[in-house]
Amino acid sequence: MRKINFDLDALRSFSVGMELGSFAKAADRLGRSTSAVSAQMKKLEEQAGRQILTRSGRGMILTDAGEVLLSYARRILELNDEATMAMRGLELEGWVRLGLQEDFGELLLPEILGRFARSHPGVRIEARIARNAELLTQVCSAQLDLALAWHTGGETAHRETMGSYPLQWIGRAGQAPDEWSARARREAEPVPLVALESPCLMRTQATEALDRAGIPWRLVFTSPSLAGVWAAVAAGLGVTVRTRLGLPSGLRALRLEDCGLPPLPSLELAMYKAEAESAACRRLEDIIRQGIGEMASSAAHRMPMLGRGMAAAVVEA
Repeated sequence: MRKINFDLDALRSFSVGMELGSFAKAADRLGRSTSAVSAQMKKLEEQAGRQILTRSGRGMILTDAGEVLLSYARRILELNDEATMAMRGLELEGWVRLGLQEDFGELLLPEILGRFARSHPGVRIEARIARNAELLTQVCSAQLDLALAWHTGGETAHRETMGSYPLQWIGRAGQAPDEWSARARREAEPVPLVALESPCLMRTQATEALDRAGIPWRLVFTSPSLAGVWAAVAAGLGVTVRTRLGLPSGLRALRLEDCGLPPLPSLELAMYKAEAESAACRRLEDIIRQGIGEMASSAAHRMPMLGRGMAAAVVEA
């Protein structure tokens, strides 16, 4: 049987298109024409011997075969990029001091450290997990070289936007979808809110949204750490507000039409940098950016309104 060698450039266009939700955006990022990317998708289907995309309305969604290929494409590209960085990064040495917001510590940090250590064995990472305010203070005082944190609105030097992510009402996975709205209609009870200790940007967004909607609420549990918040929500004590990034498997984002809770804004995720940025820092930024993209894609796969064969975001043609 003749072996098939998938085209790496086509796999990258496929992966980036699914990450961005648009092949037109993928073409722009990769410096290609939209027609060239479309030709690459046809080539992939020919190589796979299966249809990987199917039209849905004005966009395209993954078939079952497309989901499988996307998973392998990401792994292939990860190894390819890791090999490339290893060849280029053998000469890099020194330290990088990295700070991460709690949302990313458990899932993103081990992956980042593993990839970076394999491709840049001469560079050591000193990592810290902390709240937003502490991370920004340490970047400004040059105690950290890089910090991945939620943008709080203030303008600071050396900040790069990593993406914008909608806030979600988060509840226990086993709860009835309409538990909070049904309880409010029946008993007029305040919404039980689980949150981090003040000051907390997402706690403020939650209470302000409830106040604007005229919905009563009460704090039933506060914690100095995100792990405590997750545990309280998993125990069914109440709901909280976060993004889907890093959401534990026992919790889920509640749909507004089911839970009766008010809509929430999006938050901007940013990479904050110290003034002096080394080559090692820039390489680490690239790995973090890739990791965030993979987390966002994984979170999209968990969206409750999508079933098998539609687990990816709808992609514009």
